[in-house]
Amino acid sequence: MINEQRVLNEFLELVQIDSPTSKEGKIAQVLVEKLKAIGCQVTIDDAAEKTGAETGNVIATLKGNREGKKLLFSSHMDTVSPGIGVKPIVDESNGIIKSDGTTVLGSDDKAGIAAILEGMRTIKENNINHADIQVVFSIWEEGGLRGAKSLDYSKLDVDYAFVLDSGGSPGEIIVKAPAQDAIKVKITGRPAHAGLQPENGISAIMVAAKAIENMNLLRIDEETTANIGVVNGGIATNIVMPELEILAEARSLKEDKLDAQTNHMVETFKKAAQEFGAEIDIQVDRAYTPLNVSEDEDIVKLAKKAFANMNIEGYTASTGGGSDTNILSKHGIKAVNLGIGMKKAHTLEEYIAIEDLMNSAKMVAEIIKEA
Repeated sequence: MINEQRVLNEFLELVQIDSPTSKEGKIAQVLVEKLKAIGCQVTIDDAAEKTGAETGNVIATLKGNREGKKLLFSSHMDTVSPGIGVKPIVDESNGIIKSDGTTVLGSDDKAGIAAILEGMRTIKENNINHADIQVVFSIWEEGGLRGAKSLDYSKLDVDYAFVLDSGGSPGEIIVKAPAQDAIKVKITGRPAHAGLQPENGISAIMVAAKAIENMNLLRIDEETTANIGVVNGGIATNIVMPELEILAEARSLKEDKLDAQTNHMVETFKKAAQEFGAEIDIQVDRAYTPLNVSEDEDIVKLAKKAFANMNIEGYTASTGGGSDTNILSKHGIKAVNLGIGMKKAHTLEEYIAIEDLMNSAKMVAEIIKEA
């Protein structure tokens, strides 16, 4: 029912439009025109003013002609680095699409965008009756979900939301995802000449090392993780390091576990600073809340019915990563994240199977039909 060559061509077109995080202006304008051609009412919200990005989120509405559940489909427009000058390669021998190895491919998340566009076109071209459908193509998903956080929710009127942004093949329904705390630490010690009077200094790196040595990190339990991701500091080898900044995170499917892990990390940093006589400033931000959808929810049953129509077994799963799904859920929208088959995302080896790309488009059409 879908036009497979059109899906392929459109995906190849989209990945060649540069859209690094906060620089999504060009692709936004392309998508506005594509959505209008489908028959959607399209607007761009004010997220650019809130975030400093080139553009806001693209919001589209395709009015329905029957009663039924009102659906939202969403994917993000930005890609991680290096994502400028993508040169996609169709490897028919392996049935995949990849980049030339100098950039990411950008299937995260332009495969989702291509699937949504084709699914909606298919519904229109085949005169399939449907309820209202809305689309959000968000900005700045990578590195903070800032587009979804700044989305104008007053423009949405939906019952269920399907985010196309998970790495499993079509059939995967993500119903659980963690909350995350972003932790920023600044340690201020005291400089001294490292060769003449090192004992007069307070080494910020020694404070950090002491704290990290006593900290529970990486896999805490089956639901909780923590990581020290970025460490910046120092002036020269002959100066006792006077200042250091650390960026860390903690995640958990359970907010009480996240609270406990974050508090542990904060207290461990504070204890080390006190031991060395250093000053410390710690900022904690709850970046997003958890996603937790019951397997008995109608939204899950709807997705599984759509997959059954495609002779694909739908299954629920949890993930260790956050997505726009978390933010939609926080705003009271029943949402799940669907697998679209992007593999090795955020690496130069990223690829997507052509079959998964086609099934993602079919998935969108079938969900609309079943709603």
